[in-house]
Amino acid sequence: MTTLDTRETGTAEPAERAQAAQPGPGLVDDARDVVRLLDRPTLRTPLLDRLRAEYAPLFAEIGAGALDRELDDVLPDQEVRRLAEAGFGALRVPEEFGGRGASIPELTQLWIDLAAADSNLPQALRGHAALVEDRLWQHARGHDQRVWFDRFAEGELAGNAWSEIGSTSIDTQRTVLTAQPDGDYLLTGSKYYTTGTVYAQWADVYVRREVPGRDPDFAIALVDTRQPQVVVSNDWSGFGQRGTGSGTTTFETAHVAAGDVLAFGERFVFQTALYQLNLLAVLAGIGRAAVRDFVVQVQRRERNYSHANAARVRDDAQVLARIGEAAAGVYAAEAAAIRTATALQEVADLAALADDKPGRVAAANEVAELESSAAQVVATQLVLDLTSDLFDTLGASGTAVEKGLDRHWRNARTVASHNPRILKARVVGAHAVNGTPPPYAWAIGRTVPER
Repeated sequence: MTTLDTRETGTAEPAERAQAAQPGPGLVDDARDVVRLLDRPTLRTPLLDRLRAEYAPLFAEIGAGALDRELDDVLPDQEVRRLAEAGFGALRVPEEFGGRGASIPELTQLWIDLAAADSNLPQALRGHAALVEDRLWQHARGHDQRVWFDRFAEGELAGNAWSEIGSTSIDTQRTVLTAQPDGDYLLTGSKYYTTGTVYAQWADVYVRREVPGRDPDFAIALVDTRQPQVVVSNDWSGFGQRGTGSGTTTFETAHVAAGDVLAFGERFVFQTALYQLNLLAVLAGIGRAAVRDFVVQVQRRERNYSHANAARVRDDAQVLARIGEAAAGVYAAEAAAIRTATALQEVADLAALADDKPGRVAAANEVAELESSAAQVVATQLVLDLTSDLFDTLGASGTAVEKGLDRHWRNARTVASHNPRILKARVVGAHAVNGTPPPYAWAIGRTVPER
């Protein structure tokens, strides 16, 4: 059961917003034409070219309403539904099972494109992407997942439900999966930061499993959110990425089929890197959207300062340099995301490996983790800087609420705060200097100070 809270609290009239968003006479009115440097995709394949062409109209429609949804604090539930109906959730599913057979780099490029339209949406689908990847991994290792592939192809989505807040210790979970005499399970507990679950038919839940006669262990439970014992609330209170649906999901003896439970140790190995790759793509898309919006504002700006370098703002060398720096930052952030995606694809390609005695999977996964960490350190700084520095190209009017230009920095800052880059910088440095392996499925929770 899902509780939607649309929180309609807009501050500007639709006409004012339309005026703020429209370019002036003789200027570009197609976002794809604003910055040609960023119009060329970082990755080109025949399949990706077809997919980008197919999804471009839908992305454009999604982007057209993004500012209003931001100002009115309205969830993009209809936009998520349209993406699901258009097969976006089945992009990685093999063609023989009703999907498109896209690679991880191809999916990443589409995430970036979607994030440039509305940065909430690819992050809202982050948990779904992880479950798809896990089902692909299990299938390649001989565990038939056609039932899940059918669900994905039919447009069913999954959300994420892993984190707990409050007094939960970092080494455990208070959400408990209890075995029943018939072999199925009942799930009780509460999760926060359940990104995307408010839109989803399934929740991918990290739990402590209790089975009579066995020591408790940790597992993944795939829970149908349509049962009344599951309550999803949109109570995420962050100042950015407000449309990701990252609120609370509560399970009150929710039913979980035995076949929908997986030991945590059997989960696909590159899940942490995949979660971070998604955020890298979101950051790159935020940067692209910011450059696009500021270019339009610079092009249509008629007022200028007496001590400016040119009569028109759009001819001022310092303004042009600031725009150029920002565009170059997005260029680098996109390239870093795609490079990281190729590292993850190399791990995914090893899923069916029957004999891993040389440790090829572990070695490839270590590279993927390190690449995602290095990319985060660089891309995060680039996008945080450019979404702030671009305000130098405008006057105080650039901060007008109805323009919504601040949303780019708020969204980037929120994404960056999901995984502190200072910790990732240390991971990369420790490996470079001492060969220290990176952390993989890391956790967050209450800790006890060392004495």
